[in-house]
Amino acid sequence: MEKYEAFKNDLLKEYKKGNIMFMSIEGIQICSVKEFIKQPADGILYDLNKGEEVVLTYIEDKKWVNDFAVAKTIRELKNKIKELEDINKQELKK
Repeated sequence: MEKYEAFKNDLLKEYKKGNIMFMSIEGIQICSVKEFIKQPADGILYDLNKGEEVVLTYIEDKKWVNDFAVAKTIRELKNKIKELEDINKQELKK
């Protein structure tokens, strides 16, 4: 339990700095959330193991329902960001 407490403290320290920690094939990764969200939705979902195809493999764990909703939410937010960026570009051209 002690090792988890140290990990939690590290995670919270990075969080306060504006970073996120996530597990990848290479192990724990630390990234600025501002850089992380520059990825396409598929990249974000892949890195967070929250793609629909992954989430459905954990259907016996009730939290899969929320994880599945996270995927749709991230995709929609990325679409909205793109829409607003396009509007901004059009406004700047005027």
